[in-house]
Amino acid sequence: MLSEDELLACRMKDTQLRSKDKKGRLSLLLARSGSHENVSPEKKPPAKTNHITPDVALRWGDSFEELLSHTDGVDVFTRFLRSEFSEENIEFWLACEDFKSTGSATKLQSKAKQIHAIFIDKEAPKEINIDHSTKATIEKNILIPTRSCFDVAQNKIYSLMKRDCYPRFLTSDIYLTLTKRAGPPTMTRRRSRSFVFNERSEGTPAWL
Repeated sequence: MLSEDELLACRMKDTQLRSKDKKGRLSLLLARSGSHENVSPEKKPPAKTNHITPDVALRWGDSFEELLSHTDGVDVFTRFLRSEFSEENIEFWLACEDFKSTGSATKLQSKAKQIHAIFIDKEAPKEINIDHSTKATIEKNILIPTRSCFDVAQNKIYSLMKRDCYPRFLTSDIYLTLTKRAGPPTMTRRRSRSFVFNERSEGTPAWL
């Protein structure tokens, strides 16, 4: 039997370990994904858009690919997704783009584990909405990661943003203010993470 002092010491140690684990997850959350930081909306300062001309913003309406080809377009789209509490989608996509450009095998493994911890794991702080089968495949692939081990999940998130988020972005106050156009009288917003994929209905984006 343990004495009261020993029991108290064990409880204190357990509390410290839980606190350390929580801090570790927070560090992962604040880690960089590509060229964009995964910081919370409360801590991330609003992006300055004064330099974006209406002509440039209007080009983003040509296609989703055109929007993502502009750094400012990605920033503004991220701001829109943050307003819908679904910025994890673009952050995951950016993290995958950065992952595929990694040259070192050591860094590839490290980034694969980080992406999994932040976006894929069942307790991930910014878990993306993908099916169980895709998650299981990723968990198997990252044991010996290659640059394509997140491709299926990335394609799904890309398709979700293009089909579900991008049309709403084009009618949002954030975008219409940049293009100097009036928005519709009323708009209904819904979280994109509520969308559930059907394995047979998704397509692969043209840029891959």
